[in-house]
Amino acid sequence: MQNNFDVTAQSQSVLATNKVLRNTYALLGFSLIPTVIGALIGMSMNFGLMAQSPILFFVLTLAGLFGMFYLIRKNQNNSLGVVFLLGLTFLMGILLGPILQVAFSLSNGGQIVSLAAGGTATIFLVLSGIATTTKRDLSFMGKFLMIGLILLILAMLANMFFQIPAMSLAISGIAVLIFSGFILYDVNRIVRGGETNYIMATLALYLNIYNLFVHLLHILMAVMGNRD
Repeated sequence: MQNNFDVTAQSQSVLATNKVLRNTYALLGFSLIPTVIGALIGMSMNFGLMAQSPILFFVLTLAGLFGMFYLIRKNQNNSLGVVFLLGLTFLMGILLGPILQVAFSLSNGGQIVSLAAGGTATIFLVLSGIATTTKRDLSFMGKFLMIGLILLILAMLANMFFQIPAMSLAISGIAVLIFSGFILYDVNRIVRGGETNYIMATLALYLNIYNLFVHLLHILMAVMGNRD
């Protein structure tokens, strides 16, 4: 009798996890639509404040993003959470404007952006596949990834003052590794029932993919960029 109860409970847990994963992937795919719309708008905008006062722009942007994060978390159990999440992805799309403007100013910019997008999609699909099929619990990665993320942010802040191209490239290389690790960690956490809210799960994966794309694009621009 006890064995039947355990099997039933386990089956219900697996079904619930699969539902969270399906909803997460569906919302993640849908969130790319406002991102693309925002990016198209951002490419036509003038980011004068970013050029004149990069630190002020960074602080204001960070404040706006954390405000959106708070609203999403506060409404994670109702439909408003989805609305705020899509609003965030639209804003993140606009913030792609400056790097896309630089990318498309290159003669092979379209090819580079396509490679960055394709590379990001490939990395996500491969790593999410590994995270969903592995029998290992990858929760041990969380602490190391958070330490790496904090150091990465500090390095990015430092380079805003020093403006060293080689350091910027190294930061992007490390960022690709860190956010790839976060994809493994976050998908595995969903599969193992560590994250049961699909809105928060989508937010985590979206930020991983977004940052992976930005830093991969930066590397490809530096390596392949043709300014002729």
